[in-house]
Amino acid sequence: MHVYRTPDSILVNFSNKSYSFPDRDWDSFINRPSLYSCLLEEINNCPQANQTELTIPETVLAPLNSQEVWASGVTYLRSREARIEEAKDATGGDFYSRVYDAERPELFFKAAPYRVTGHNGVVRIRKDSKWNVPEPELTLFMCSEGSIEGYAIGNDMSSRDIEGENPLYLPQAKCYDGAAAVGPCLYVPESPIDQDTKISLSIKRDDVELFSDTILLSKMKRSLSELSSYLFREMSFPKGVFLMTGTGIVPSDDFSLAVGDNISISIEGIGTLTNTVSQ
Repeated sequence: MHVYRTPDSILVNFSNKSYSFPDRDWDSFINRPSLYSCLLEEINNCPQANQTELTIPETVLAPLNSQEVWASGVTYLRSREARIEEAKDATGGDFYSRVYDAERPELFFKAAPYRVTGHNGVVRIRKDSKWNVPEPELTLFMCSEGSIEGYAIGNDMSSRDIEGENPLYLPQAKCYDGAAAVGPCLYVPESPIDQDTKISLSIKRDDVELFSDTILLSKMKRSLSELSSYLFREMSFPKGVFLMTGTGIVPSDDFSLAVGDNISISIEGIGTLTNTVSQ
């Protein structure tokens, strides 16, 4: 199922039909264990008047309301290599090598909900940064009980020069207005997402593709359940939480985003998240 948050309703697409749920609270609608089964019950009880042929809404909001967004670091080998390279002048590269091999994953706060944009929204690069990239990431949704209930696409905007200058600058490199995008929907499958799922990134400038790459989810070193369990060890999330799971796609070191660039991140089964870069 694909669950869209629109300005005036919640739309669930399932089995070639769309089911509309106006005047429903997003937080309570998605924050349920066994969400797939709950949604099946919802659509079976949906009034006939609110059922239509399959449609994709033109305008969608980020699939979160009160939920925080957290993120995972150095979960792919490519990310480990990139972090080591950018931090070598600050002699901080060894930290990233250690966390890649450590039992405990790197988890950090990414964004409060009011700082998150959705599909076709604007993401930003910091004015005090000269080296910026998007990081395409499978994003988990966990309900307040800690179980993984759905998936979305995440764009973890990152200022590589700030993070590389000193690992302690990570919050400034990762957390600022417009640094996170999540969308285009909440994907709620009957079974966990396939490890052979493909994640793709495309960056265009003036309609010319400057960079593209793909990676399989199976290339991630850590399991999704491992990341989610660490996040819930000593924290509670009354409305649920989103967790970006790290990236295995990093543009070459001579690339940096520019104002006006178009970023498209696609994940099989979920869809495509598109954002435009501003400053």
